[in-house]
Amino acid sequence: MIVIIGAGITGLVLAHELSRYGIEYVVLEAAREPGGVIRTLEIDGCLYEVGPQRTRLVPSLRALIEELGLEDELLVAPPGLPLLVYRAGRLREVPFSIPAAFRTDLISLPGKLRILLEPVTGGARPDESVADYLVRKFGREAYESMLGPLYGGLYASDPANMLMRWTLSRALETFGIEGSVLFSLLRRALRNGAGDGAPACSFRRGMRALPEALHRAHSRRVRLGTPARALFRRDDGRWVVETDAGEWVADDVVLTVPADSAATLLAGAAPDTAERLARLAYNPLAVVYLEAELDRPAMGYQVAFGERMETRGVTFNSCLFGRDGVYTAYLGGAKNPALVQWDDDAIAEVAASEFELATGRPARPRHVERVCMPAWDRSWAALDGGLALPDGVHVAANWESRAGIPGRLARARELASALQRRRSGGG
Repeated sequence: MIVIIGAGITGLVLAHELSRYGIEYVVLEAAREPGGVIRTLEIDGCLYEVGPQRTRLVPSLRALIEELGLEDELLVAPPGLPLLVYRAGRLREVPFSIPAAFRTDLISLPGKLRILLEPVTGGARPDESVADYLVRKFGREAYESMLGPLYGGLYASDPANMLMRWTLSRALETFGIEGSVLFSLLRRALRNGAGDGAPACSFRRGMRALPEALHRAHSRRVRLGTPARALFRRDDGRWVVETDAGEWVADDVVLTVPADSAATLLAGAAPDTAERLARLAYNPLAVVYLEAELDRPAMGYQVAFGERMETRGVTFNSCLFGRDGVYTAYLGGAKNPALVQWDDDAIAEVAASEFELATGRPARPRHVERVCMPAWDRSWAALDGGLALPDGVHVAANWESRAGIPGRLARARELASALQRRRSGGG
């Protein structure tokens, strides 16, 4: 028996994969609904994503969609939508091709010439921050105008406080980028052509459709509203997970929960590991849903460093998936973590006024939410050397491996395969 704690996307995909192997399991989830950070609100007929606004239609996700019978639910973003950055009073396009790089007004001519020096700048250094790496490789203007806002926006973090070894180095390795980033991207473009890359996608009922479909497929083995209270090992080596509804005895336990929840559960069984997990920082973020009429097809925009704005970025849900008039703004994060303590009206007013400043169009706030995201900042040095987990306890979460739905699918499948080998005596 395997007990999976957490019915977010990782836990549910892990359950899906274990079912293929015929391995007995149960999923315990504290919330009354599945999905974890993936949540979709429906207010006055409009869909608002609290968690991920979209994902990428990578082959593994497409296969899962087909297995779950979600093909008719799938929404794919129109091809060619640009990504924008607000800089010096205007929205400017981010270049994703060599011709576009020459045309863009996001970076000046001297800044573009500085980027061309990237192949001679050397690889990442052991204790280098993401900001130091990007400035050294591409120059300060490219970092502040484009690369820093785009990469930091993924985590609502400050790249100056993010270590290469825990973040960008892993991403570069995943995509097979070694040495010169420019040369690697050029080789990839020449090999795959301009159409390379998985399109952005969502579902007619919002991102919630994916975890809900996984839950329907395995509902007999998922216990919602059942928080795990404690974890301890019996004398025979098996694990016991305590809940308000009773105990579950397991050969293996998988924690797919946030770092602080994992730390609480591991406090008795692995106190040193629990103490290190408790150090991991999360960035508080305000999410504001705006209603606006904007004739500017795009995926959305980020805000360049140095701009005096609270907004980190805005997603154009209206353009991506036909959700008329819906725009999602993100404020706070590492830039101003105290902002989430403001009242809803103050946050909404700032989001609407800054949207109008950036786009030239008025916006009406519809709803405000608050979320927390793993910061992947210097606090992740607490994980240097790896996690010392007791035999039979495993972690699979967006704070220990690649964030994003494609990354979570890959991690869940990797762990399911490892658990299958463990049962067959393969280690």
